[in-house]
Amino acid sequence: MTALPGLGTPQTASPELLRSVFRQHAAGVAVITAPGSRPAGFTATSLTSVAADPPLLSFGVGTGSSSWPAVSAAEYIGVHILGEHQQELAATFARSGADRFGTATSWRTGPEGVPLLDGVLAWLVCKVEARVPAGDHCLVIAQPVVGDPAGPGRPLLYHQGRFNALRD
Repeated sequence: MTALPGLGTPQTASPELLRSVFRQHAAGVAVITAPGSRPAGFTATSLTSVAADPPLLSFGVGTGSSSWPAVSAAEYIGVHILGEHQQELAATFARSGADRFGTATSWRTGPEGVPLLDGVLAWLVCKVEARVPAGDHCLVIAQPVVGDPAGPGRPLLYHQGRFNALRD
């Protein structure tokens, strides 16, 4: 392909192109949790507000992930907005095979049996409204039913494949 003035050389769409482009996009870091015989959870940077009335949010989850069976069966899920002081927690929930709810993770059982992480900037317990297949992922749409927006600190961000703090 021919270079475009001021834009560089276009690449054909591929999974690597999508990953490369989104490495340029700074995103907030959340952990999604689901109850089950063993609680499940994963780090998500795909959390999005969908609508204000009724309040709805969405996130994507890989259908091949270890968390998918619990998320696919859950009526309620937890959404946790992480603070810049929680890089290790974000890494734990992002790491395949990690003991995400082990002794290093401070959590409790919240409303509707949802695992709630301690020390987060904000959390919600949400009722799952829809699961929409999307390639190798599923887009989950959920409605908040209870939460707390008042945790201390500043948000954790993900950019260029690393966790970062917000800078002024």
